[in-house]
Amino acid sequence: MKNLLKNAREQKGIKTRELAQLIDIDQALISKFESGSRKPTRDQVVKLAQVLELDYETLMVAWLKERILYEIGNEEFSLKALNMVQEEIENNYKTIKRSISKNLQSILDEIDSLKSKLDKFRQFDSFRIAQALELEYTFESNRIEGNTLTLRETDLVINEGLTISGKSMREHLEAINHVEAISYIKQLMERNFPFNERELLSVHNLILRGIIPEDAGRYRRVQVMIKGSSHMPPQPFIVPKQMEDYFIWFEENKGKLHPVVLAAEMHERLVTIHPFIDGNGRTSRLVMNLILLQNGYVIANIKGDYESRMKYYQPLETAQTSGNKEDFLLFVAQIEKECLERYLKIISK
Repeated sequence: MKNLLKNAREQKGIKTRELAQLIDIDQALISKFESGSRKPTRDQVVKLAQVLELDYETLMVAWLKERILYEIGNEEFSLKALNMVQEEIENNYKTIKRSISKNLQSILDEIDSLKSKLDKFRQFDSFRIAQALELEYTFESNRIEGNTLTLRETDLVINEGLTISGKSMREHLEAINHVEAISYIKQLMERNFPFNERELLSVHNLILRGIIPEDAGRYRRVQVMIKGSSHMPPQPFIVPKQMEDYFIWFEENKGKLHPVVLAAEMHERLVTIHPFIDGNGRTSRLVMNLILLQNGYVIANIKGDYESRMKYYQPLETAQTSGNKEDFLLFVAQIEKECLERYLKIISK
């Protein structure tokens, strides 16, 4: 592990002092991590992986290995104990998988079947199809938040650079910004960049650019109510800690959960924290779709008409107020299934 950390730091050209500042610890600790005389905490491992752009799983495995070796050393019955630990961990992992309801598992199975079919048609992907679907996604995602541009007007603003009479400058910027944010998450996906706090703030910066520039890409500092819910988010000064926990949860669960479930969870958790003064909904849906795209699925486009919006808000509010996420997970899975079916129909013609 010490070599992993030192090599990654040197490759990025970061000094130990700079790395210490980035993860908010004493510089002497960085030197001790790299010499092997001190082990980082789990939270520090997460931060190191993000800042040094190391694969979290690789770093965590190295960290756990060293912890295990430190604890058991050369004990006579170490191997037998490790075998028993492996058995118990495998049983626990099976329990996690069994916790998914039959209804949700059934939809996930259908989704994976559709994805397998789609993989055979990937060579027929085209820029024009993607552009049309992303235009629809921008239109619907903005409509959910109250933007009144029609699909045709959204197209004219984005692709023709026209100004629509009677529509506000904010509505024009929301359309332009959202398309640029889609382009950004696709770049992250194509370049296999890790999803971390820096990338989240970059996505949000694009969403609010030119609209509320002083808050674009920054966590809120004032109390707000969540739209469509009586749920009160954490106090302002807790937001950075909530977001730190958010990314720790992501790193710990991205290899355990089905990608559709992971994407839905990351959406719900971000909306519930409500870290931004504005743009939380759009940003949460973009995060959800980044995770889906990274795992080979298609954009889950939630419609913005009143009926669809209520079907979206109600299970989301239930998840926030009661902690029961089943309906929201089912909702997202159903949307992804429908979007896969539509994409397959278009691409296989």
